[in-house]
Amino acid sequence: RGSAPVIVLLAGLFLPGGSVSLLAAAGILLVVVGIGLVHGVDGRARLRDVGLAVTIGGCIAGYTLVDAAGVRHAAPAAYIEVVFAAAAGLYAAGVARRTGARALRAVLDRRTAAIGVGVVAAYGLVLVGLTLAPAAPVAALRETSVVFAMLLLMVTGQERVTPVRLGGALVVSGGVAAVVLG
Repeated sequence: RGSAPVIVLLAGLFLPGGSVSLLAAAGILLVVVGIGLVHGVDGRARLRDVGLAVTIGGCIAGYTLVDAAGVRHAAPAAYIEVVFAAAAGLYAAGVARRTGARALRAVLDRRTAAIGVGVVAAYGLVLVGLTLAPAAPVAALRETSVVFAMLLLMVTGQERVTPVRLGGALVVSGGVAAVVLG
């Protein structure tokens, strides 16, 4: 995931009208380094795994750039409605075809509805962010979810947080501050 902001930054530099301040670029790189520290790097990464990770980052960067273009032509609420209606309809039809409509209905309850509301709200905030700022800083801020997850797991006692990981969280925070100031 940490490669997505860098890919968005590089793409933004080559797209028409794209520019990023030096401070924002440094902030994006700090976010990426901090995410690496939070996630942990043990030096045993295989080339295949790195390729897969960069491919996922490319996908995230791709839909971030598409979203940035989309909200220039439609309000975030209208854009999210079109995107989620199409995706949810196709996904539900595929699941119903594969497992049956009864199995699909069995998992639709208050909890899944609450999760759905949370996903739509989070995505909506990203879209609003894309109307207010260039895609690269928004992509960097979006990746800070890794830090929030780690801190939540630490507070609830579900995960041990080493000084390196905690330092990574501070590096991410500094990177986000640089992006905002840039």
